[in-house]
Amino acid sequence: MFIDQVEIHVRSGKGGDGMVHFHREKFVTHGGPDGGDGGKGGDVVFEVKSTLNTLSSFRQNQKFKAEDGVRGGPSQMTGRNGKDLVIHVPPGTVIFDADTGRIIGDLTQSGQRLVVCKGGRGGRGNQHFATSRNQAPRTAEKGEPYEEKRLKLELKLIADIGLIGVPNAGKSTLLSVLTNAHPKIAPYPFTTLEPNLGVAEIDVNTTVVLADIPGLIEGASHGAGLGHDFLRHVQRTRVLIHLLDGLSDDPVADYSQINTELSLFDPNLGKKPQLVALNKIDQPEVQARLADIQKKFKKLKVEFMTISALARTNTRELLVKACQKLAETPPMEEFEAPMPVYKPKEDPREFVVTREGAHEWRVSGSAIERAAKMTYWEHDGSLRRFQKIMATLGVEEALRQAGVQEGDTVSIGEFELEWQD
Repeated sequence: MFIDQVEIHVRSGKGGDGMVHFHREKFVTHGGPDGGDGGKGGDVVFEVKSTLNTLSSFRQNQKFKAEDGVRGGPSQMTGRNGKDLVIHVPPGTVIFDADTGRIIGDLTQSGQRLVVCKGGRGGRGNQHFATSRNQAPRTAEKGEPYEEKRLKLELKLIADIGLIGVPNAGKSTLLSVLTNAHPKIAPYPFTTLEPNLGVAEIDVNTTVVLADIPGLIEGASHGAGLGHDFLRHVQRTRVLIHLLDGLSDDPVADYSQINTELSLFDPNLGKKPQLVALNKIDQPEVQARLADIQKKFKKLKVEFMTISALARTNTRELLVKACQKLAETPPMEEFEAPMPVYKPKEDPREFVVTREGAHEWRVSGSAIERAAKMTYWEHDGSLRRFQKIMATLGVEEALRQAGVQEGDTVSIGEFELEWQD
């Protein structure tokens, strides 16, 4: 099944916890702290695999989780790092943040990789907290929390030449004639329910990729017919072959209607180089009014050809002309791109103090919440370290200025603390 849009949930690995441990060995007194560090959590990585051309592998699984780092051990043993989770996607996959709509990455090249969620770093063991004044610290860090995101994946097939036109114009037949593709063909509209790709050989050293885009009708840019789902695939093509149905009541009107839908969906689509080809000229009805159709297109100053995909008349000539246009067309990256949106970088040290009740407060901020998650609350040394972090970030002073009183409850993330002066 061809799938070109999907939403998934990804989560990196949590860092392994650091260890509180003291060296124990016969005849060795005061061995000192030797708690090992936790391992780093695995990253979530997308990688382009050239053999894929659909997102159908995500149909059964929409949740992905990288491996957590392993807890540190005694004798300064560092825990094993969690394995990265590599998710393979086809070329042309655009990755969006599903919550904000922001583009995270556009993957087009085979082997291209993108890290979307970084694994948490491993917590430090108590060996790192020993000082001349505190030689037996009961202080360590838990592993850094994982990152998680809801992502929207959108596939835009990458082809050199796109075949567009109204339903039943003969695009699938033309694709099967020009390439090694075997699309479903039948004499009724909307035979093509998904884009088809094929490779055409121009000569021994030159091949081009063609895409048969499902038939477009009036209103396609607003969701009518199949166009709304598949117009995005035209965006990746560099040259278009606009195939017209010679048996249509008005091929000129069809031509205008399709171009209007392209421009409504994306103004840049209307600027793409086009070759217009009237199909089914082997039919007597088409031959009878061919001169009139040619006259109308001459007035529009459109490059016009006549072919028969079924009889293979002029199909090779059409392909060669399309390849000539392709050679004259700049690569996709040279087309004008939308202006980037710049957002100020958030300061992770920032926090907000809010009152939630007569004696209840909440402190929100990425740095202080991460520190809370990495604290061993059962160890006095770790508690004192967390108090120092609160003072350094200015959380204590902000709470006092807000009016916190002895015995009030202060919530930081999922943890509730009792305020004591």
